[in-house]
Amino acid sequence: AALHDLGLKTLLCDFDPQANGTSGLGVDKRKAKYSVYDVIINDVPARDAIVQTKYGDVLPSSADLAGAAVELIGMENREHQLEKALAQVKDDYDVIFVDCPPSLEMLTLNGLCAADSILVPVQCEYYALEGLSDLMSTMRMVKRRINPKLEIFAVALTMYDGRTNFSAQVAQEVRRHFPGKVFATAIPRNIRLSEAPSHGLPVTAYDKSSKGSVAYRAMA
Repeated sequence: AALHDLGLKTLLCDFDPQANGTSGLGVDKRKAKYSVYDVIINDVPARDAIVQTKYGDVLPSSADLAGAAVELIGMENREHQLEKALAQVKDDYDVIFVDCPPSLEMLTLNGLCAADSILVPVQCEYYALEGLSDLMSTMRMVKRRINPKLEIFAVALTMYDGRTNFSAQVAQEVRRHFPGKVFATAIPRNIRLSEAPSHGLPVTAYDKSSKGSVAYRAMA
């Protein structure tokens, strides 16, 4: 939404069955004619499934996507189904975000194959660092075997609490592991950020002056 406000043509491809990205931009997944599931499994053209919003375009997700991992197993070039689908619309946008599920499985693998680079959000807490090492080993495997162009674009520190030493320690550790790759702006813990999705709005529209809004605009 912040990049859209800056004048870029943006698409969010919501590739997570929970569909939080879809609802967070005000799209009702139950009313969308098609979803990304129809695009990768039923050969619906991506353009037919894209929904336009005031905050950028959305290729919505749906609960059906949860079963797609099983259906993809029998397909030829199963890791490349999303890449093939997004190739149809790639030239229409300045930026395409692929929002992947939190687990490293077939859907995420499709996302990593379709991407040029990865934007890694890291919560400023201990377990996030453990998950980060799993992601890095998966990324190295994908880069070696399937998508040699894959790089880390940037790391975004989220849920940063400036009042605790621990947040600062996690941030320091992440910056040590990824020199020059971590955004200077950290996204703070902020009640308005938590509230915005329940209203179907990005925080930049829900409360323009909140700390969360200011941080995301700075990051953009």
